[in-house]
Amino acid sequence: MRKINNERLLKLLDDFAQFGKTENNGVTRLALSNEDKLARDYFIQLARQADFSVKVDPIGNIFVRREGKYPKLSPILVGSHGDSQPLGGRYDGIYGVLAGLEALLSLNDYQIETERPIDLVMWTNEEGSRFSPAMMGSAVFTGKLSIEEAFRKQDKNGITVESELERIGYLGKDDFLNYRPYAALEIHIEQGPILERNHTDIGVVSGALGQNWYQIQLDGLASHAGTTPMNMRKDAGIGMAEAMMEFNKLGMKEIKHQGRVTIGSIQLTPNSPNVIPGRANFTLEIRHPDQQALNRLDKEIYKIVNNISNKYQLDAQIKQVVNLPPLVFNSDLLRIIRQIADKLGYSREDIVSGAGHDSCHLNNEMPTAMIFIPCIDGLSHNEQENITDEWCEKGGNILFNMLLKLAS
Repeated sequence: MRKINNERLLKLLDDFAQFGKTENNGVTRLALSNEDKLARDYFIQLARQADFSVKVDPIGNIFVRREGKYPKLSPILVGSHGDSQPLGGRYDGIYGVLAGLEALLSLNDYQIETERPIDLVMWTNEEGSRFSPAMMGSAVFTGKLSIEEAFRKQDKNGITVESELERIGYLGKDDFLNYRPYAALEIHIEQGPILERNHTDIGVVSGALGQNWYQIQLDGLASHAGTTPMNMRKDAGIGMAEAMMEFNKLGMKEIKHQGRVTIGSIQLTPNSPNVIPGRANFTLEIRHPDQQALNRLDKEIYKIVNNISNKYQLDAQIKQVVNLPPLVFNSDLLRIIRQIADKLGYSREDIVSGAGHDSCHLNNEMPTAMIFIPCIDGLSHNEQENITDEWCEKGGNILFNMLLKLAS
């Protein structure tokens, strides 16, 4: 089994961590921001220095190609995303992009000509922290979201995806309508504690939890906090607080079944200390490995919101913005990952991803697989997110040998 140049990969990771670096050694590199542009520009610069070709599609996904002996063969697609959460970590997403780049550079070092081309992708807006929905670039790529709808999406300041793509120079023109990869791979940090706790080198990702995301709005009546009696209020904030507690109870009942319920973003209007909130907006997401359970939880959510809106005389709106069914990755690719890990002498275990990834969109369109490496204390979406040099190298070696196997 051949191995990558881990020193080069570690330097790449450190270099890219400068784009949006925070005081606590994390990264804030929101999709289509100035920091995102800097990372994209440098990624393309490195690719062209290595004589790889570059294409950019209309949603800003960047495709870097290392040509194969037979250019007409369908390529192997590998990659991840370059954007981060606010005050996020140095490895989420970008490790998968740069491990892919290191694999291509190592192929050059070994002077290996693969039969198939290999395409390295940096997906646009996987995180969804600035523009909703998450995994936008791969959703457009796979036809799950129209480019017109994606262009219209706005951030909290009313700035559209289309205008930001144009501003930073990534409103691409390359057409991928007839693009059909032979297989797709993504390597990622686990973003959880299981692999490190079990002292496991490599996570073979068997599948991913299904996800439903909701935007909920409760409308009451804004009024004076000092003059409005408690029993005469239409308090949207109290309604939201009670709904949050009820949703948490739903999640606690699903612990044994790997179900998760999260309220991640809240906003009160007018958000003043002495005004009863007239409006509450918040997000809710549920995750579960079982589709029937997701359907059941969906009904419970509507029931809870309806009961609370009646109790506090509120008007309620619920909009489902993400609906991803549970999925299973390609068994043949997973078998090859296990074989390579065994040949390299790395410990491994099968694991279900609790997080959504671009590979979840790809899975229905082409044979797809994911590889996880551990992260320290399971921390992710956090400035303290970290990995060891050893985990970095072992993941890179698995990915490199997977690409070599599939493209040869």
